[in-house]
Amino acid sequence: MPRTATLFESSFADRPAFDTGLSRALLEEVAAGREREALRLHVPGDVVAFSVLDRARAGFEEAVAAARAAGFGAILRLAGGRAAVFHDQTIAFAWCTADPEPRTRIRERFEETAGIIAEALSSLGVDARVGEVPGEYCPGAHSVNAGGRTKLMGVGQRIVRGSAHVGGVIVVGGSDRVRDPLIPVYDAMGFEWDPATVGAVEDEVPGVTTSEVLDALRAAFGKRVALEAGEFSETVLQAAELRAADHRVG
Repeated sequence: MPRTATLFESSFADRPAFDTGLSRALLEEVAAGREREALRLHVPGDVVAFSVLDRARAGFEEAVAAARAAGFGAILRLAGGRAAVFHDQTIAFAWCTADPEPRTRIRERFEETAGIIAEALSSLGVDARVGEVPGEYCPGAHSVNAGGRTKLMGVGQRIVRGSAHVGGVIVVGGSDRVRDPLIPVYDAMGFEWDPATVGAVEDEVPGVTTSEVLDALRAAFGKRVALEAGEFSETVLQAAELRAADHRVG
């Protein structure tokens, strides 16, 4: 039988730590067998999502201050290697799947997710390719780029016993709103990168809307797994409240 996943599209843009806590709560509920496979697609608030590795670097506090000075909140992300920017012209995604041996399929999940995102963006007319653009922010082999020039999507993965979470951000518009805050943030932490590698779907397909990108994502994910719209249970919401504290900065 085909896999079925619950599709969650509710956003808590004004509560970014809680929003991250929701994805973590879903991961843990899927691992425990209390929730089936789950996919989140939503529009986040304006926030710089730092990694645990970022927090350990000299200059982290200055980086957080720089993010806030640029009008962005600051959180600790669920997965990923370096700071990334989310704002109201991006789409955040989180895919939680049950797996008795999640560590053995890390690469497979990265490849599948990147392929789905690239397929969705290609359907809109983007020359979408999987791979790292030299000099990109939060670099990764499974980023999705436009023509090998600019990064459009970044992805990270977190595993727990019995489940895996693959999540990240797709920049639909406002590439400058990713680039501009990251310049002082990365400078504070001593990361070298090329701001010119920041891109957006809108840069490739002028006039494209967030709704159109969401439709393309639903269609592409829907070819792999049957999606059924759902709402968060009280159990997940309560767990997210508890987990939110782990993702707040300062």
